[in-house]
Amino acid sequence: MTSRSSDLFHGAQKRIPGGVNSPVRALRHVGSEPFFVERAAGAKIWDVDGKEYIDYVGSWGPAILGHAPKVVVEAVREAVTHGLSFGIPNPLEVEMAELICEWMPSIEKVRMVNSGTEATMSCIRLARGFTKRDKIIKFDGCYHGHVDGLLVKSGSGALTHGSPDSAGVPQAFVDLTISLPFNNIDLVQKAFRQNPNQIAAIIVEPIPANAGLYFPTEDFLSMLRKECTKHGALLIFDEVMTGFRVARGGAQQIYEIKPDLTALGKVIGGGLPIGAFGGRAEIMDQLSPDGPVYQAGTLSGNPLAMAAGLAQLRELDRINGWGLLEKLGAQFEKAARDAIAHTKIDITFHRIGSMFCLFFARGPIVDLVTAQYSDLKMFAKFFRTCLKSGIYFAPSQFETGFISTAHLREDIERTGAVMREALAKL
Repeated sequence: MTSRSSDLFHGAQKRIPGGVNSPVRALRHVGSEPFFVERAAGAKIWDVDGKEYIDYVGSWGPAILGHAPKVVVEAVREAVTHGLSFGIPNPLEVEMAELICEWMPSIEKVRMVNSGTEATMSCIRLARGFTKRDKIIKFDGCYHGHVDGLLVKSGSGALTHGSPDSAGVPQAFVDLTISLPFNNIDLVQKAFRQNPNQIAAIIVEPIPANAGLYFPTEDFLSMLRKECTKHGALLIFDEVMTGFRVARGGAQQIYEIKPDLTALGKVIGGGLPIGAFGGRAEIMDQLSPDGPVYQAGTLSGNPLAMAAGLAQLRELDRINGWGLLEKLGAQFEKAARDAIAHTKIDITFHRIGSMFCLFFARGPIVDLVTAQYSDLKMFAKFFRTCLKSGIYFAPSQFETGFISTAHLREDIERTGAVMREALAKL
C-alpha cells in the first residue's frame, strides 16, 4: 500500500530535479524518501497521510516561535490586505532596518534581500569593492549558500585551493577562495603572509552550523578580528542561522566581536523568504545608488516578509524568548544526555541555546575533519527510528537541530524517551 507522500514524491520526480526544491529534503543521506507536509502548528507538523511529528527542524531555523504563531499570522494577514509587493519603498522596511541596527550595534546600515545566499554573495562583492582586493578566506565546513566562489573547501594542503564542490563552478572563481580548517589561527596568519594585500575579507560562521554544530575556541574569533584589522581586510560574520537565534544580538553579542559586515536571514523573516546584510556605514555607502557596487532585488523588502519578521522579533523580545529557549534547550540537553548515557555508542552532543547536534562520533569535535569521523550509517538508522516514532530531526548528520518557544516540556520528555529507544536498537 502506497502513501500519499510516496505518490507525490514519484510525481514530483517527473517535473522537479530529484523531486525536491532543495537537495537535503530528498532524505537520501538517511536512506529514505521524503514525506510531504500538509500543515504545521506550534512544535508539530502533520504529513499528507495524517501522521503527526514533533519537529526539530523548524523550516531549518526560521520557526523560532514555532509554526504559524498567531502574532506572525495576524501580521501577515493584515499586511496582505494592503498588497503583496510594491517594488517601491514601504514603511516596514525602515522599521526592520531600525530594529536590526538597534539590536546589532555593529550594523550601522542594512539592506534587505531575499535569501541568505543573496546576503553572503552581496557581502563578498561589497568587501571586494571596498578593499579593491579579490581573494576571500573561508573555512572548511562553513556553508555560506550556493555562491560560486564559496562552494569550495581546501585540498590536501591546508593552503592549497581546492576543486569546486559543484559542477558548473569555474576554477577561476575557486582560485580566489582560500579555504582553511576552522579553529586554526596559524593557517589564517600564514594565508595573509602568502597573499599580501590580496585578501579582501574573511567570511565565517561564528558558530558553524552546517557541518553539524561545533564552536570556536576561546580566542579564535578575536584573533580573526585582529588579523583582519592588521591586514586591512574585512571580517564578515555569516549569522544567517545564529542571528537573533542564539541571542538578541546574535553570536557577535555572545563572543563580543564586532564584524565589519554581517549576513542575516531565517529568523528575521518569520518563515517567509528573506535575507539582509549590513555593517559599517562607510562600507555600506559603497552600494549603488550611492556607490559603485551594484546590488538589486525586485522583491527586496517585501512587505509580507517585513511584517512577519517584525512581528516575530518583537514577540521574541516581549516574552524574553532567548531566556525561554535556553531553559528548553537545557531540558533537551538533559534528555539527550540521559538517553546517550544508556548506550555504549560513541556520541558527542553539542548545544548552544536552542541549537543542537548529536554527532555519532567520539569528541572533541572542533572542525570539519573531526565532524566527518561520524558514523553516517548509524545516524541514518537513528533518524529513521525516531521518524517512525514521530520525532523529526534534521535528515543529515551534518545539519543542526532547532528548538522553538512552542516546544512543551512534554514534547521534550517524549523526544528523550524516543531517543533512548532508538539508541537501544542500534
